[in-house]
Amino acid sequence: MNMMQVMQSVVWAVLLWPCLVSLGVPLECKDEQGSIILCASISKEKLLDRVIQHAELIYRVSEESCTLFEEMFVPFPMRSQRNQAGYTCATKAFPIPGSKSEIQQISDKWLLHSVLILVQSWIEPLVYLQTTLDRYDDAPDTLLKKTKWVSEKLLSLEQGVVVLIRKGVAPYALQPEVLESVLRDYTLLSCFKKDAHKMETFLKLLKCRQTDKYSCFLH
Repeated sequence: MNMMQVMQSVVWAVLLWPCLVSLGVPLECKDEQGSIILCASISKEKLLDRVIQHAELIYRVSEESCTLFEEMFVPFPMRSQRNQAGYTCATKAFPIPGSKSEIQQISDKWLLHSVLILVQSWIEPLVYLQTTLDRYDDAPDTLLKKTKWVSEKLLSLEQGVVVLIRKGVAPYALQPEVLESVLRDYTLLSCFKKDAHKMETFLKLLKCRQTDKYSCFLH
């Protein structure tokens, strides 16, 4: 094991420990009829399917939220500035594979751990986002509901991934100070959309490896 692998293992251990301890009680899931059952009683295959469905929905709603926020609050000339004014994604510092070749090379175990790191890293920022969006005078209810929904679904996704690990597998003029707040929130939404897509991709690759290991390709 080289130094980079050691560092990644340490980072993952630190990030995973609070979750694995706090979720020491049996986790609950809903079946197709909405009844509560223990996640641990679901087969790995069915649970992975449910987790993927969660990730797909979260990514789709995050994409819709980002587009809605952009159309409502971000003037077109400013839409490229979030990458030029120091607004960077917080998860860039995490040891998460980024390129297609890197993703293909990591093990199933680290695919799940990478998803869990991304999920946990977004729980608090999305709570913050809900509070800051409440301060927008004309924020549409649709946007507020979508961010609240994503925040709740993220907790469910976290539970599902933990169980899988345990099982072993708008254009208008803005004032400068307002613009800074808008760009910060726009960056947060955009970064979450990217990471939500990573969660979905990693989980789908994991599912593919379980069924047809030699024909799994990322698109």
